[in-house]
Amino acid sequence: MILGQISDLHIKTDGKKSYRVVDTAESLRRCVAQVNALRQKPDAVVITGDLVDFGKPSEYEFLRMLLAPLAMPYYLLPGNHDERNALRAAFPDHAYLQQGGERIEYVIEDHPIRIVALDTVIPRSSSGALAAASLRWLDDVLAAQPERPTVIVMHHPPFTTGIGHMDDIGLAGEDVLALEAVVRKHPQVERVLCGHLHRAIQRRFGGTIASTCPGVSHQVVLDLDPAAASCFVMEPPGFQLHWWDAASAGLVSHTAAIGEFEGPYPFYDGDELID
Repeated sequence: MILGQISDLHIKTDGKKSYRVVDTAESLRRCVAQVNALRQKPDAVVITGDLVDFGKPSEYEFLRMLLAPLAMPYYLLPGNHDERNALRAAFPDHAYLQQGGERIEYVIEDHPIRIVALDTVIPRSSSGALAAASLRWLDDVLAAQPERPTVIVMHHPPFTTGIGHMDDIGLAGEDVLALEAVVRKHPQVERVLCGHLHRAIQRRFGGTIASTCPGVSHQVVLDLDPAAASCFVMEPPGFQLHWWDAASAGLVSHTAAIGEFEGPYPFYDGDELID
């Protein structure tokens, strides 16, 4: 199985540019086209939050149109820029969005890898939090199928990154410890997949790996000064592919850049191999 991950779309109504610079709609169009054109297409795609910029119904309507060409099922998760009710209203056919009561938390059982979604949204806040009830639910869900390979998806990553202004709006420290304790109990968790950081970052966590996905359009500046300014950069956008190999019982993660690049070129020059 191949599970695609895209994140931090920040779609605005009618394709308006974010920060008067970033054409997030066109960036998403390129991403969708590139995912559809892959030689080995994902079986499903998870979209790990910040789907739109202001949580407006008109933004979700536009988002739905932009995602319509995706050639495989996709699963939505809110981030701190999203509004739960507007998201649900725009995607009434996505029944999994109704699983978690007020919070958008769900389990997808349709694939070789089990997908468990956690909601980290605090309304009208950039920071994240996990409800105690969500952690109990997660523990129960994981305990129900201890042999089933599983990924947990959430928006805010459960670790600090060194990028100070993003860590300031991260997941609460006590929630990180509580989540890590739950994850450590369940070794079938292959990965904790997150967004929010607009960069590819990995960390050991609870006996597995927690990671973040590049942004579909703009990236957070890589500045590990705790007092670094809150800035973005137009580095190449990207997405991730998580390949489940049942034979070796492991999940392998790849990061792909979005764009048009020269190649592919063979690794030889005429009859001579290139070292």
